[in-house]
Amino acid sequence: MPPILLVEDDADIRDVVAELLRGEGYDVHGAENGEQALAYLHEAEREPCLILLDLMMPVVDGWQVLARLRAQDRLLALPVVVMSASSPAAAPADVAAFVRKPIDLDLLLGLVRRYCGRTPAEPD
Repeated sequence: MPPILLVEDDADIRDVVAELLRGEGYDVHGAENGEQALAYLHEAEREPCLILLDLMMPVVDGWQVLARLRAQDRLLALPVVVMSASSPAAAPADVAAFVRKPIDLDLLLGLVRRYCGRTPAEPD
């Protein structure tokens, strides 16, 4: 199963979400800013099944990551779930879903299952 790329600058949120997903059997790669996320995507042997992306981050923010993803044919179709406490004037274009912080973990897990499938350990 392809990994999930979790891009979140808040270590506590990143750790909680990663722990939840790993506990469900998913492979999770964490990045603390957009620059790390883009470097991972450039070097990864396979694309993630889903990107969980915070918008407000240092170095390279989520808006810039989205723009760079959508400018590359190889990454154009990757589903992105935006996670943010901010309320943008408009929902980001070309995203699979927008999840407000504090994150509803059941909602997030449902989205992960939709885009990455169930893990072998999960019942049908």
